[in-house]
Parts: sequence; structure tokens; C-alpha cells
Amino acid sequence: MFGKSIKLFNLLGFQVKADFSWLILAMLVSWSLAEGYFPFQYANLAKSTYWIMGILGAAGLFLSIVLHELGHSLVSRKQGMPMKGITLFIFGGVAEMTDEPSNARSEFLMAIIGPIVSVVLGISFYVLYWFARQAAWPLPVFAIFKYLGWINLLLAAFNMLPAFPLDGGRVLRSFLWNRKGSLRKATRTASRIGGAFGAVLIGLGVISILFGSFIGGLWWFLIGMFLRSAAKSSYVQMEIRDALKGEPIGRFMSKNPVTVPASISIADLVRDYIYTHHYHMFPVMRDSKIMGCISTREIKKVPKEEWEAHSVQEMLIPCGPDNSVSPDTDAMDVLSLLQRTGTSRLMVLDGGRLVGVVSLKDLLKFLSLKLDLEGNEREETLRIE
Repeated sequence: MFGKSIKLFNLLGFQVKADFSWLILAMLVSWSLAEGYFPFQYANLAKSTYWIMGILGAAGLFLSIVLHELGHSLVSRKQGMPMKGITLFIFGGVAEMTDEPSNARSEFLMAIIGPIVSVVLGISFYVLYWFARQAAWPLPVFAIFKYLGWINLLLAAFNMLPAFPLDGGRVLRSFLWNRKGSLRKATRTASRIGGAFGAVLIGLGVISILFGSFIGGLWWFLIGMFLRSAAKSSYVQMEIRDALKGEPIGRFMSKNPVTVPASISIADLVRDYIYTHHYHMFPVMRDSKIMGCISTREIKKVPKEEWEAHSVQEMLIPCGPDNSVSPDTDAMDVLSLLQRTGTSRLMVLDGGRLVGVVSLKDLLKFLSLKLDLEGNEREETLRIE
């Protein structure tokens, strides 16, 4: 879903990151509050005051989003669902799960807590607004509190729309899952409803643009496009997990990997291996024993003019949980590891002995073959109408 992101901070054991698209939203929200919302609600203030209010209002909004997603993350962790962290992006934020919930109850609890947090925040900010007015605090202070109270309640209401993968769509999926007894069927139905909601928002956006509300219409259009895309991709990801889960990686790894000796120089490695075989990572051997691996990531740390002076052994990374797996490792766990580490290949070790290499390309080949052999039924489920 995301491109490059930057780490902001850690919160209760979760890493909070911001996708670069979030910077666009931060600037857009600050601008719209400073130039539109606050001047319309409270006239005759200084322009600099409006901008301070806009920046603080945007900061409060994003803090609210982080707390909303933190609620999901804490409940997910308590229910035994692994979480990668929280990422802010142009349409808000998301708590990144590496797997689907184990049962309908866990899905319901994880989904419903987000809107509950937003409602609690909304009420709390309205209480602060009331207190600030009664205490005769400066207008900009209680104006920001009022905005944050309103926006949190709006976020709660929007998130409870029964449109997967919004929280309301996940609540719907939990009910369908409990009723049908099948996560796959529940996800298919919820995803189609989510796609339909997305189409409605796209239509509303087009109508708004035609009637002169370009900015508002554009946002409705973009949110609708995002919702349709997210509904389809969420279901496809679940199908991929379903197809790969339970398959040991040893069944489709590359069993005769290209290895490099530890003694050669970085220049030889680049010329004779990387530019010849076009891999980003190679296992490193010495006397038929695996020493570790080396990748283009390590090579980039050395200036090109120094490649001849450094050997592979100096730059290799020892075998560990981030670059190697065993042959019986579940294919879904391997896919999660590839995504988490951002590496292109992993060594497959059996008792410390190199028996193969697995890459994302290997997983996709296997997935394609499995879909082909299982016929049209699974392929049809990947089409969200």
C-alpha cells in the first residue's frame, strides 16, 4: 500500500511511521484550516493567528489518528495478532497487520476499538472546549478544541461505514464470518460492498466537481478510488495468504543457488556475479561452508574506487533470522519476512548447511501455478465487482 516512509517515533512498542504522501496531507489540512475553516467560523483574526490555529489543528488531527490506530494495535496484540506498526499516509493512517485475525471475535474487537477511541477523543475535546469557554480562555484555544471534537466524531462515523477495509467493513466481516463460518466468503462479500461504496463516493465526487465544488469533489473522488483499490487489494492479499499458508518453502526454493567465495574482491563480485547473474544477494562460501551472505545493500556502503581493496569476507553478513530460513518454514512466513526486511532473496539452511535460496519471484511462480491448477474458482474470487 505504501511507498517510502520515515520513522517518527515509537509508542508503546509500536513503530509510528509516515508515508511521504502524508506530508502532502499535512500541508493541505493546515492550509484548508488556516485559509478556509477557521476564517469562516471565526472572523476578524490576524492571518498569522489563523495559520497557527491551522497548524495546531492539523497536529491534533494526526495525533488523534495515531491514537485511533494505537487502539487497533493494542487490541490486536492482546488477541495474538502480530503488528508491524502504524503508518500515516495521505488518507489517514493504518495499523499494519502481518496476518488475518484468528476468529470473528478477534476481528470484531480489533475493528470496533478504533471508532470507540475516536468517539472518546471527540467527547473529551468537546469537554475541553466547554471548559475553555467557561474559563474565558483565548478564542483560538477553544476553537481548536471544538474543531478536534467535531473531526474525531466525524472520523468515527466515517470509519463505521460498512465498507471494507474501513473499520465498519471489518465489523461487517466479523458478523459475516461468524454467520458463514468462512473468512474467505465473508471477506469476498465485505470487499464487494466496500468496492460499491467506493463507486458511490466516486460518483458523488464527479457530481460535486460538475456543480462547482472542485476541492470537495476531488477529495470524494480520491477517497472513492482509494476505497475501491483497498477493498480489492485487501481481498487479494487474503487469497495469497490462503494459497501460500501451510506450504513449506523447501518445495519451491531454488536448490542450486549461485554462491560466491569469501576471498574474492568486491570488484570481482560485481563484475563476475552481480552483473552476470543479476541477483541482489548471494550466499558466501568458504571451503564448502556457508559463511553468510552479501548483497548490493552492503556494496553501496563502499566507494567504487575502493572495491578492489576490499574482499567479500570483509562485507558479508552472518547468517541470521533476517536473511535465512529453514526448508520447513511456512511460505507465508517467508513472504512476511521478505516484506519486513525489504530483501530480495533469503538463504535456506538445513542444520547450518546451505540447501537453496528463495526469492519473491519463486513465491509468485508457485502462486501462479497453484491458481492455474486449482481452476477458475479461486481466480474468480480475485475479481471484486
